[in-house]
Amino acid sequence: MEKLPKISIPKHYNYIACFLTLQCNYNCDYCINYFSPSGQMPDKLIPGREWTAALNRLEAREDLPVTLQGGEPGLHPDFIRIINNIKPQLHIDILTNLSFDVDAFIKKVNPKRLSRRAPYANIRATYHPRHMKLDEALTRVLKLQQAHFSIGLYGIAHPAIEREIKLAQDKCAKLGIDFRIKDFLGEHEGKMYGTYRYPEAAGNTLAGRCLCRTHELIVGPGAEVFRCHHYLYESIDCAGNLLEAGFKINDDFTQCTHFGKCNPCDIKIKTNRFQIHGYTAVEIKEIEDNGE
Repeated sequence: MEKLPKISIPKHYNYIACFLTLQCNYNCDYCINYFSPSGQMPDKLIPGREWTAALNRLEAREDLPVTLQGGEPGLHPDFIRIINNIKPQLHIDILTNLSFDVDAFIKKVNPKRLSRRAPYANIRATYHPRHMKLDEALTRVLKLQQAHFSIGLYGIAHPAIEREIKLAQDKCAKLGIDFRIKDFLGEHEGKMYGTYRYPEAAGNTLAGRCLCRTHELIVGPGAEVFRCHHYLYESIDCAGNLLEAGFKINDDFTQCTHFGKCNPCDIKIKTNRFQIHGYTAVEIKEIEDNGE
């Protein structure tokens, strides 16, 4: 492919999210990806060589990794090729359900490629008790750990699976596995879960207007850049594509007419990449009801 010009990541950006695919082999009813009103996410796969051409344009700071995720990133047919061909100047993190071929991964990927100084594991695997057997998941984690990969296990604090998550947490403590719990975001039995900086921005039947600015680079399965997770999952108004030579990141506040339909992930108060609490993925101002 033709060499593309470099793209500098704004200094205030906290996260680079690369959705290799939105496909997943599980169907968790609490999945944040399905908070989208349509309930369906279009997906397009581009080959690994295009992914690496797109990502290798990025000029990011030492402490800002590219995070490969999905869906389940391991379902991308070029998953390992992408990891092995991202330029060494970019650090790599992975969010996964750990259903990929662990033995092939260990054989073909150098653990040093997924190792950096950070307050959390570089491979973050989520345990979903309705779709995974705990002992099998722990075996996979330990196998990667013994192969010198930086890996931790996470559970979702959903009210319906609290017992299973606590059991996993206790077992991991005995095995020396880093186990952390993520907030459940969304509604369950009429109650909204999560702590939000803009609580009126999600779950509203009316769409309002606002000005919004992101602190994250969100890249969809076709290398399209979206301003937030709502735009990604609804596949609307992409801001351009990393494979376009003329693409530049717009770091200004831009008008949005979807306030009230935000994805909880974008408006949640959470920790940043340094594990400092109080971070939110977007800034929103000048909120108004558009009367729809």
